[in-house]
Formats: sequence, C-alpha cells, structure tokens
Amino acid sequence: MNRFRDFYYSIPPVTRNLIVINVIVLIFTALTGDRMYSLFSLFAFESPMYRHWQLVTHMFMHGGFWHLFFNMYTLLIFGTPLERTWGSKKFLLFYFVTGLGAALCHNLVIHWQVAHWLAVGKTAAAQTALMTPTVGASGAIYGVLLGYGMLWPESELQLIFPPIRLTAKWFVIIFGAIELVTGLTGMGGNIAHFAHLGGMLFGLLLILYWKKTGEMYRE
Repeated sequence: MNRFRDFYYSIPPVTRNLIVINVIVLIFTALTGDRMYSLFSLFAFESPMYRHWQLVTHMFMHGGFWHLFFNMYTLLIFGTPLERTWGSKKFLLFYFVTGLGAALCHNLVIHWQVAHWLAVGKTAAAQTALMTPTVGASGAIYGVLLGYGMLWPESELQLIFPPIRLTAKWFVIIFGAIELVTGLTGMGGNIAHFAHLGGMLFGLLLILYWKKTGEMYRE
C-alpha cells in the first residue's frame, strides 16, 4: 500500500488528477449508460444532440476500459515529464488547448463531410455522421505526444509492437503520418483521425508561440 501511495503522489498533480477524473467518469458512465454519452460526448455542430459543453466534456468520456487505459497510460508516460518541465498551470493550459483544438478540427471535418454527402445525395451517410458521438482524450494525448517529441526529440522510445526503438521525433512523425493517411483514405474506421491531427497541430502552434515569445519554460 505504501508503494502504491508513494507512486501515486510521485505523479505531478495535473496528470494525476486528469487520470483520476477520467477513471471516475468511466465508472459513472458504466453505471448510468447511454444518458452520459448523449449528454457529454461530442456531436457535430449541426447535430440536434450538440451542446457547447461537449467540446470539453467529451475529453473525459471513453468507450471502454482499453480506450481509457491506453490514453491514460500515454498521458502518464509523456505528460509527467512535460508537467515537471513546464509546471502544472502551463501543462494544464497545453492539455486543454490541444484537446479543444482537436475537437474543433474534428467537427470542421465532419461539417465538410456532411455538406459533401448532402450535395451528392448521400443523406443516410450525412445523418449517421450527425448522430455519431465522439469520445476520448485522444486529441489532447496526441498533443502531449507532440509536445514530448518537440522538447526531447532525440530521446529513445522502446515500442512493444513492433519491438523496435525510435527517437521521439520519428515516433511523432510516423504516428502523425499514419493518422493523416488513414484519415484521408478512410481506412481507420470510426477513429477520429483528424481530432488526433488537430491535437498535434494546436500543440505545435502553442509550442512555437511559446518559443517565439520566450515563454517555453516560464511558469
């Protein structure tokens, strides 16, 4: 128990609390069912299900245990050094800017897709897109990955599958390229690839801004 407590409190506060909140929300969602998804998932701007708060709340919703696990594990591994380097306030700002940027990019893509499908007579496809919810912290998580890759580009990462070592910059570049290709080709199924790319884009813009203004390492 002491080891767990020591490990728990060794995690920086924002990263730790984000993980705890996401776990609590998943448990509550499992107990209450579809109502949580209909209220707090992200729907397209044109959808009758859309509410403004969903731009934030969808970041704390997940589709199941493994969806939550991989997002929170990635947040723990890559968010911890970022928060320790930037400080909690700046890391929290970065997390929400990338998450909101991801949501904006995703919904803009959905807006374009719906307009296109309606123009070519694919009404059913347009209706499906409007009524399909998006959940998960993945947009912000991809922003965190981008942030780690920019601050420590030459640090080596050991992948489990495939079992190879990559520097952080190549890890980020490859993941970004995969998201772009699968997003453009539609090979990724129901994964919100442009949300992931949006998180990376807004993370890049914010870090470039901090570098330009000399605020990268200021509290």
